Amino acid sequence: MDTWYRSPANPLLRMASLPFACVAALRRAGYRSGLLHSVRLPVPVVVVGNIGVGGTGKTPLVLWLAQRLLAAGRRPGIVSRGYGGSATIVSEVLPDSDPEKVGDEPLLLARRSGVPVFVGRDRVAAGRALLERYPECDTIVADDGLQHYRLARDVEIVVVDAARGFGNGSLLPAGPLREPPARLASVDAIVLHGDGTVAAVARHAAAVPRVRMRLRVAGVRRLREGSVTAPLASLSGRPWNAVAGIGNPARFFALLRQAGLAIHEHAFADHHAYRAADLAFDSRDGILMTEKDAVKCEQFAGDDAWAVVVEAELDADLAGIVLARLERSNAAETA
Repeated sequence: MDTWYRSPANPLLRMASLPFACVAALRRAGYRSGLLHSVRLPVPVVVVGNIGVGGTGKTPLVLWLAQRLLAAGRRPGIVSRGYGGSATIVSEVLPDSDPEKVGDEPLLLARRSGVPVFVGRDRVAAGRALLERYPECDTIVADDGLQHYRLARDVEIVVVDAARGFGNGSLLPAGPLREPPARLASVDAIVLHGDGTVAAVARHAAAVPRVRMRLRVAGVRRLREGSVTAPLASLSGRPWNAVAGIGNPARFFALLRQAGLAIHEHAFADHHAYRAADLAFDSRDGILMTEKDAVKCEQFAGDDAWAVVVEAELDADLAGIVLARLERSNAAETA
């Protein structure tokens, strides 16, 4: 995956991406024209996704959005594919669910959001199950469902890694993109995660509202404890093994170094299924990891393993944009 961000696209792979591009375009056109049928749930749907593969910061944004919707008096629920989990049927995610079954990100969402979370490869079925179990829910937030066009949506939010952008700008398998940058012109808001500018965003979506997002470290907690127990700065003055099995481990490592910590980097594949041997490092230094990794390591991590808790901070009123779109959707349905 990193080669997509370091090198131009391989000419042979670029040719191989043409069938992918054609299928993606035809599929979206089919849903827009009505040849393929989208299903509208009884409540408005907000989709948070991206046009590429790899981590852009969707999970912290979904948490932020769920909290803002709650504060505005709405009763949201979250649906997710449950990527990395083994569940083959729609399932509710509870705080004590098995991450190997429901996936690491949905479990983190269930623990942190305070709202119902359901997973399923079919987001429509997951949404229906959530509404049947929690009929008071009045908004569905779909985590990483931008290309799941079968689920009709009222609001689309795309998250973009402002530092890495779209890599070599090619579609899979030549590059990291699932859809071309022109897709951005049709979304309701673009969230730029981190510092930097992405020329393709300005070129293709100049009229789309843009919001800057950064991650703030809220604190750290021991994996065997349930609450944040210390500020990150309190762990300085000793070396740490830093563990990250996320889409962009370098961002997590940079966050720790910016806080003044000395770390040994240990990057794993996104959604890595951890085992005790993965944390058996030669040194006796403590272990720091993301919350997403932590939910899979709690049963076997030692006493000196800590999770770094982060929260999204946004510099513009994304909540206002979303709530305005939802109000319009509600007004259209009652007209």
